[in-house]
Parts: sequence; C-alpha cells; structure tokens
Amino acid sequence: MKKISVILALASMFLACKPETKEKIEEASDAISSDVKQSIDSAKVKAKSEIDSAKIKVKSKLDTVIAKGAKKIEDGAEKIKQSAKK
Repeated sequence: MKKISVILALASMFLACKPETKEKIEEASDAISSDVKQSIDSAKVKAKSEIDSAKIKVKSKLDTVIAKGAKKIEDGAEKIKQSAKK
C-alpha cells in the first residue's frame, strides 16, 4: 500500500510539474542554441583573422625571398659580365 501511495504521489508531482518543465527545457534549449551560435560566429571571426594574418606573413616572407633571389641573380650576371670583359 505504501508503494502505491508513493508511486501515486510521484506521478502526481510529475504531472503537475510537466508544463513548467517543458517551458524551462525550451528556454534552456533556446539559450544553449544561441550561445552555440555566438561561439561559432566568434570562432569564425578568429579563424578569419588568423588566416589573414598568416597570409600577410607568408606574402612578406615570399617577397623577401624573391628580393634575395633577384639580388643573387644580379650579382651572378655582374660576375659573368666582368668575366666576359676580361
């Protein structure tokens, strides 16, 4: 008899709290989904910033390498000219 009364008491509590619980679950779900969307947007912005920064660094290094290569070629051409004159 005690078990039945406990089960009925628990069942009535669950039935009484059900609409409020659904609302709370929906509110929590909405809050979580908006937080996740904000996190994703923030991650996109950070990733884009890092990619742009990396592009700038690579371009700078590439320009430096090209300038050094051009200097070496000019030096080599100058040596060849001087050798040809002698």
